[in-house]
Amino acid sequence: MSLMRAEALEAPQAVARLLAQDEALYAALARQLRDDPPAAVLTVARGSSDHAAQYFGYLVMARLGRLVTSLPMSLVTLVPARLQRQGVLAVALSQSGRSPDLVAPMAYFSEGGARTVALVNEVDSPLAAAARWVLPLHAGPEHSVAATKSFIAQMVAGARLVAAWQDDPALRAALAALPAALDAAAQVEWPAAIAGLQGADRLYVIGRGTGLSVALEAALKLKEVCGLQAEAFSGAELRHGPMALVETGYPVLVLAPAGPALPGLLQLAQDLRQRGARVLLAAPVGTADAELPLAAVPHEDLGPIAAVQSFYGMVEALARARGADPDRPRHLSKVTLTR
Repeated sequence: MSLMRAEALEAPQAVARLLAQDEALYAALARQLRDDPPAAVLTVARGSSDHAAQYFGYLVMARLGRLVTSLPMSLVTLVPARLQRQGVLAVALSQSGRSPDLVAPMAYFSEGGARTVALVNEVDSPLAAAARWVLPLHAGPEHSVAATKSFIAQMVAGARLVAAWQDDPALRAALAALPAALDAAAQVEWPAAIAGLQGADRLYVIGRGTGLSVALEAALKLKEVCGLQAEAFSGAELRHGPMALVETGYPVLVLAPAGPALPGLLQLAQDLRQRGARVLLAAPVGTADAELPLAAVPHEDLGPIAAVQSFYGMVEALARARGADPDRPRHLSKVTLTR
């Protein structure tokens, strides 16, 4: 068994560990955010972690009504710009916490009086040291170059912080039930996707709303471990230009978990089929024309997490079917030290 597959299968247990610890820490930070709401919220992340940050940001905007910006780190590391730091909530997400272009912005915002929070797996890392608040991911060691369980833990930690900040008992209860849902999602197989993509050389990956974050993550993993030129788009954005590339047989993976975006994504899948595309639709069990079943979740806002759990099993198998080693992607290493 590859490291990637083994670590992806550990995600439900990692999530259970995360949810069983640090309750007082989340509660204290949430009280502070309610009592003294931030004037601005920004996220600091790269790669897979940036996709988890997008999921967190979407939940903050949708549930708490606060605009969230993804920080271009070069504004601190290259320009540098004079950024307003007082009243800012800066949230960094990372597995290793060692990339200099994450550490420098967090130190910069901490020194300027911002509230800085690190969602990080390695709690003795430079990133953790640069942040005022540290929320451990508890994912355990992750050795595969392609992040899996740490990405899922980041999504869960972000949702947990939003649930605590909003003081939403329904979302908290759903999170408590999530490990069992992820166990079920880990057992779901998508053979149609492996058959449909084994000989492909490019594809679109489509999501929307909270699901766009996992479409971005899926496209990255298809590049990393399968050598596939995969591009992720919002289901709405696809109609603003990229649709022009769709021709007969063009593969499109549509990730459509339950929620407000589902009807529009189902309509898009139908439109793409009419254009001759090879559509691989991941949707809740019982959805017409969905070859890729999605496991049930206790709350629709958590649907993307279960979707990516099932996707990881498929993409690891697809890499092997294409003759690639999922544990040794070309030109990549586990820790990327960008500046």
